Amino acid sequence: MKFTSAEEAVSRIRSGQRVFVHGGAATPQVLLRALAKRAPELRDVELVCLHTEGEQPCAADELSKSFRINALFLGATTRAAVARGDADYVPAFLSEMPALFRDRVLPLDVALVHVSPPDAHGWCSLGVSVDIARAAVDSAACVIAQVNQQMPRTHGDGLMHHNAFDAAVGVDEPLPEHGAATLSDVELAIGRHCAALVDDGATLQMGIGTIPDAVLASLTGHKDLGVHTEMFSDGLLPLVEKGIVTGRHKKVLPGRIVSGFVIGSRRTYDFLDDNPGVELREIGFVNDPAVIRQNPKVVAINSAIQVDLTGQVCADSIGTRIWSGVGGQMDFMRGASLSPGGRPIIAMGAQTRKGISRIVPLLDAGAGVVTTRAHVHWVVTEYGAVDLRGKNLRQRARALIDIAHPDHREALERAAVERFHRL
Repeated sequence: MKFTSAEEAVSRIRSGQRVFVHGGAATPQVLLRALAKRAPELRDVELVCLHTEGEQPCAADELSKSFRINALFLGATTRAAVARGDADYVPAFLSEMPALFRDRVLPLDVALVHVSPPDAHGWCSLGVSVDIARAAVDSAACVIAQVNQQMPRTHGDGLMHHNAFDAAVGVDEPLPEHGAATLSDVELAIGRHCAALVDDGATLQMGIGTIPDAVLASLTGHKDLGVHTEMFSDGLLPLVEKGIVTGRHKKVLPGRIVSGFVIGSRRTYDFLDDNPGVELREIGFVNDPAVIRQNPKVVAINSAIQVDLTGQVCADSIGTRIWSGVGGQMDFMRGASLSPGGRPIIAMGAQTRKGISRIVPLLDAGAGVVTTRAHVHWVVTEYGAVDLRGKNLRQRARALIDIAHPDHREALERAAVERFHRL
């Protein structure tokens, strides 16, 4: 493989082009820094990406005339730019995002990707983030690769020959890391309530963060669990090491952990490296409800910013301010509900750190409904778990008030009586 400098590689990008940027822990920092330096000579370059880790120099306020981020999911590096109007957000189900590229709804001129070194036969992998990157490299007219000695080589859909690269830049630097956090009593209680809904032989979907980690920490007495998830992190590893995760009863790729991307610590990245027991697949496959439902007893655990008394879930915005994205919540909520014995779960603390109730009479003005009340089954807080399936609006309100923080129950009851006339 012939390497070039980052500056030479990104010189292929022209004003007015649409450029895909690999996301998550695979965010190509070296290429982005080189691209940001070209700001004086570029105008209106659109950067399409999911959540990115590390720096995002092209999101700087002073570079807004040169670059405009069009985010499919927001993170800390893009929220401020969207809030001030210097970047945009595309609401879309994660399962449908690859088709945006392949169907040329968002035709790509260039893809910036971050890959593992080639093997003896010249094959690299998309490493820790296959998700929508597979469709991007298949669809873009030009592919520029950051080839990192520290990127894990992963099995699944991410393999691509170095001949597919129009330019390659060699680097040797660590990936962004997210290690396990200390769990609070609230999070541990939520984890125990969720774990009680997981049967032996179930298939798990959960993401990154303290609540997923708390659930995983509560599953040490379970048997033969499987994993089919859009992403995972460090919390999963102890269950694999103890033989609790076997995938024996899965119908889709039995015996293997299936994911779209991974964000964790170096320990997790080392676990991934050349591990045939983990398959990173394109997110159009991983998050397809028709695929998810084939697995038995799928337990999908997702979070929320607010849930109203009828069960509507806001998970992507705080009022009118976009905070994250639609992502894969609905993909897995629906897939789990259709799985034999499946349980879709919305899990959250009953109130924010500032003491504001997450269970509310009405969603905030401008808040988006990511999961409809018709799709919601289980809702879990530290005060318990309730199943809204089959309940009318009044019954839902009563059930949700029962798991709200005690400081807010009286106000919620008054609001419910005013709306439904009685409880």
